[in-house]
Amino acid sequence: MQPRSPERLQKILTLLSNRQPDLTVFMDEVHKPHNLAAIVRTADAVGIGHVHAVFPEGVRYSGHHTSSGSKRWVTTHKHDTLKSGIAEMKAQGMQVLAAHLSDKAVDFRSIDYTKPTCILVGSELVGVSDEAAELADEHVIIPMVGMVQSLNVSVATALILYEAQRQRSNADMYGECKIPQAEVDEICFKALHPTITKFCDKHQIRYPKMDEFGDIDDPEWNKLRKQIKST
Repeated sequence: MQPRSPERLQKILTLLSNRQPDLTVFMDEVHKPHNLAAIVRTADAVGIGHVHAVFPEGVRYSGHHTSSGSKRWVTTHKHDTLKSGIAEMKAQGMQVLAAHLSDKAVDFRSIDYTKPTCILVGSELVGVSDEAAELADEHVIIPMVGMVQSLNVSVATALILYEAQRQRSNADMYGECKIPQAEVDEICFKALHPTITKFCDKHQIRYPKMDEFGDIDDPEWNKLRKQIKST
């Protein structure tokens, strides 16, 4: 087996040191593939590793249209209902901000995004649903001075996320790993050993241990693999 590149492992560790586990996006029935892909791609760009979604009835999302790079680094969690999904966000201590025009909406730049934050965005046709607007802690808008009244959902999400990234960068919230070591190890392994990852997932066995260079260093796992192949 060829050894892994230490530089590759270091690049992944640097990426993970910038992950923001207390910043996420929740998509309320966003379903067009290009918008889903764009939102996930932007999430990755600002250091988000997990996004959440409720899809319209009959829509099945597999991530097929998401760029391979973004899909690899960002996990999309599908929820059965909007209410249960938002409850989960709030249970994690997140403020839920709906991108929604209402009488109580404020300029998106006036929000403190250094707090744990979930940005809630709505469908392409009707925007945030009434239920979503009711569940949100605050409503935010992007000021516009032209004839249009709204932006594409992926564009609006990108603007809000980059304001969050700007504030968090100014607060020195990037560069120090905040995700559990077990998750770091799993992400690194999947990136460095995709073929073995598929083998382990297929046979429902644990991933082998790696050394500090990302090479597999697990004699017991090699024995287990041989046993499986012989059956």
